[in-house]
Amino acid sequence: MTTGPATDFHSHLIPGVDDGAADLVESRAAVAAVVRDGVMTAITTPHFDGSLTMAPAMADERLAQFDAGFEALTADAEITASGVRLLRGVELMLDIPDPDVSDPRLRLNGGRFVLVEYPGLRLPLAHADFAIRALRDKGWQPVLAHPERYRNVDDSLEQLLALRYVGAYFQVNAGSLVGHHGDFARRHAAALLVKGWLEYGSSDYHGRGAPAVSAARAALAASGAGEQAELLFSENTARLVRDESPRPVPAIGRNEEEPRPFWARLFGRR
Repeated sequence: MTTGPATDFHSHLIPGVDDGAADLVESRAAVAAVVRDGVMTAITTPHFDGSLTMAPAMADERLAQFDAGFEALTADAEITASGVRLLRGVELMLDIPDPDVSDPRLRLNGGRFVLVEYPGLRLPLAHADFAIRALRDKGWQPVLAHPERYRNVDDSLEQLLALRYVGAYFQVNAGSLVGHHGDFARRHAAALLVKGWLEYGSSDYHGRGAPAVSAARAALAASGAGEQAELLFSENTARLVRDESPRPVPAIGRNEEEPRPFWARLFGRR
């Protein structure tokens, strides 16, 4: 299968604004690692609390920090020389049920897609779908970051069904697919692939360790999911940058020539 360059829309590369790169030196190293990992277009997404949209002055102050940091990132000669295309968005914390994302800086590359997460890696099970529905009702398309990592989702993944029902797209972390977030996240990432509940893969890179995009693509291809790997990390992510809807990522069925279940193939178990 022909593999295209990776596009990544979840990372923390802007210097000094969150728990990602602490300064421009770390940003340079992080961007170099992303490029080595095969990513040539990256939307960097610092953390932003949705509740700030209820306090416009505080939101403006936080976004001004992002503006200055992104300007420093994209003006740096070493980063520019790497050839990477850097764009911006945020990872929006759904700490209120109805955040205002009308400012284009809160959306991925200023388009209709919004990268969201819930506090504490725990879904508010009684009403997790409310914020997704509210965003959709206003014409935005929420993308839930790393659903495989939510601690109160069991192996059935049933707790995520309501979010699928109201129209959330799901983004898996590359590191989850190769064990960087532990067995729980890796098992749930594989289960999401089996169900066909993923649209995107991204690094969620914080400038430490390895971004893992190339490792995840290789692991998927080796386990018989090369088509899914390209859709997750190349085609659909590039479509998102262009503000286009993703192509469906096929659920992974049983391979008659390989009797082991997909999770065992992905994890390298016999």
